[in-house]
Amino acid sequence: MSLEKELEIRSEGTCEMCSSAHELRSHIVAPKKGETKDEMVYICSECSVQLDGTKEMNPNHWRCLSDSMWSEVPAVKVIAWRMLNALRTEGWAVDLIHMMYLDADTLNWADSIESKEPLDEIIHRDSNGAQLNSGDSIVLIKDLNVKGANFVAKRGTAVRNITLVHDNVEHIEGKINGQKIVILTQFVKK
Repeated sequence: MSLEKELEIRSEGTCEMCSSAHELRSHIVAPKKGETKDEMVYICSECSVQLDGTKEMNPNHWRCLSDSMWSEVPAVKVIAWRMLNALRTEGWAVDLIHMMYLDADTLNWADSIESKEPLDEIIHRDSNGAQLNSGDSIVLIKDLNVKGANFVAKRGTAVRNITLVHDNVEHIEGKINGQKIVILTQFVKK
């Protein structure tokens, strides 16, 4: 029996990542060579083009990882782990990474290619260049007109327990006067 047929049977004719049945194909999970079905996944064209980089990654498409990360197939787990790490700027992806378990061999496989493709890490910095983290307290260094709330956040106002906006290094969120607002990092200091 061909590897392609074995993969089709194992996947029950659906994408092993997102469960789509559209344009399925085998995909070798690097750095393996694809000599057995255990070194491959059976995925749809949408997953394939995002994995190989020919199409920009759509984070919402990969929400399917909340199901596929629990697969018993190590190759599927490796792809899920890699994609969740690639999407670690998304809050939901970080939550899934923390829930995911990989045995030592599978983790080594998943990590073997990650070190060759470093991902840019988003680091939030205040006006003085100090790194900001979720839960930090900051102080406003300028009066800020809060749009939509009809008040001015005064210079010197302390904002406790901030949260980071994961897809924009210039934005953080915090509560002022009971309102959760987005604050530009250039107007705060730790």
